[in-house]
Amino acid sequence: MAEDWRSETVNNVAGALSEQAARQPDQPAMHYPTGLKQGRIRYSSITYRALDELSNQWARGLRNKGIGRGVRTALMVPPGLDFFALFFALFKAGAVPVLIDPGIGVKPLGKCLAEARPEAFIGVTRAHVARILLRWAPRSIKQCVTVGPRLGWGGESARAILASGARSSEAVLEDTGPDDIAAILFTSGSTGIPKGVVYRHRHFLAQVEMLREAFDIRPGDVNLPTFPPFALFDPALGMTSVIPCMDPTRPAKAKPDLLLQSIERFEVNTVFGSPALLRVLARYTDENSVSLASIKRIISAGAAVPIDVMRRLEPALPDGARIFTPYGATECLPVANISNHEINPELERRTRLGEGICVGLPVSPNRVGIVPITDEPLPRLDSSPFLAPNETGEIVVYGPTTTDAYWQRDEQTRLAKSVDDTGAIWHRMGDIGFLDESGRLWYCGRKSQRVETSGQTLFTDQLEAVFNTHPDVSRTALVGVGRAGAVTPVLCVELAQKKSRAERARIREALKEMAAGNPRTRLIRTFLFHPAFPVDIRHNAKIGREQLAVWADGKIT
Repeated sequence: MAEDWRSETVNNVAGALSEQAARQPDQPAMHYPTGLKQGRIRYSSITYRALDELSNQWARGLRNKGIGRGVRTALMVPPGLDFFALFFALFKAGAVPVLIDPGIGVKPLGKCLAEARPEAFIGVTRAHVARILLRWAPRSIKQCVTVGPRLGWGGESARAILASGARSSEAVLEDTGPDDIAAILFTSGSTGIPKGVVYRHRHFLAQVEMLREAFDIRPGDVNLPTFPPFALFDPALGMTSVIPCMDPTRPAKAKPDLLLQSIERFEVNTVFGSPALLRVLARYTDENSVSLASIKRIISAGAAVPIDVMRRLEPALPDGARIFTPYGATECLPVANISNHEINPELERRTRLGEGICVGLPVSPNRVGIVPITDEPLPRLDSSPFLAPNETGEIVVYGPTTTDAYWQRDEQTRLAKSVDDTGAIWHRMGDIGFLDESGRLWYCGRKSQRVETSGQTLFTDQLEAVFNTHPDVSRTALVGVGRAGAVTPVLCVELAQKKSRAERARIREALKEMAAGNPRTRLIRTFLFHPAFPVDIRHNAKIGREQLAVWADGKIT
């Protein structure tokens, strides 16, 4: 039988909020922005006791209206007090929140809702206007709750739900099982179609413990989560959340002075953000000689963090502070972890030579393996397909946070999941990498974005790191142009600053020399300058290489 990580205590992650409310009732659970005046952020705060009671009130009111155990509920409320109180309320009531990134676009969002078939819809006014005009899941939605003014579409108002919940003071915590569905979280679809990842309560409970151990998080720590879903772990970890004043769908456009204002005001010691946000923060602290004296740890995920960004940010941090760059995905998180202090000159040299990006040792108790590359299903898995150290293939993971299915996506589930002879479900990450002789995991790029020429298979992130060392280059993207069997590798180049035609010609020649001087990159002979790479909507860090391939094909043709 597969190993069992099921908790013997409460199997509902919302129980952690009530536990913290009992342990530290007067500790601030959250500071959230309520406005911006003359460059100063207005904040309000709520204690653990008050947040726990507010979520109980929401849970009682929702349950009174039939939004209870097993009811799939689309939640479209911006990050803030209402969002977090509602999310925990849905867990407490036993409902199944459905989270879809609104930045994916109106049409994909509608498709995700059609797949999820939510039975309830909780949203702000504009979300309901879109729901009605665009006919989002009209056949499945039976209950509606509006946070804000209703414009004649019926349902319940947030005020009515809270009033209903205020009629009693009982604590609410549905007795869910570890295998009960806790939530459906949609991927961004940055390298494929958005898919609803089925999270069970045991997945959330395991994530809390693994995050606590991986980053040495302790009650009383103060977190600035610039990616809102990560803040959902804060109450379970006993942390205080400081919700930043920014558009969470555009981390690359965050205003660093506002981030610094929040960090200094609340003595934030933890920051969670995408590589795009770290780049913004690193540039600002470097150019303005700013010190982040309270910071103990920075955690960045969503894409590989460039080494130069970490090195530029380090002088602003106090001694002992760490920049962690965990590896994982919505379907399995965290998988592996490494900090800037572990990225020594030798690892850095190997990355710059084109070997890949070291993402560290697997987070215990994960098991990580490498299997031969294939685009076909891999239904059965045993130890024999695992490749030896330093052999490159697809990364597969088995651990307590490994999810077992996509919602209403049987074909994608078959492609992404494998079962071993003990019955354990492994997740195929869709990423290419290898394990080195020390057991560290190296990331080379997405499997779907590999470039297969007639004589060699090239991996994007592995080779781009070679060219990203050029001082005039901001980043590069490797794409393939042409039909199978006659693919030409093309390197798209985004410059750090605008250059003249003559300067671009000089840079192109320098890049050609770099390519010719490395056996891994010598097949790359075509270099195209692009003004601004398309990136994913969630982290603004994953490069849209599929779009760039179409652009490059047009340029060459």
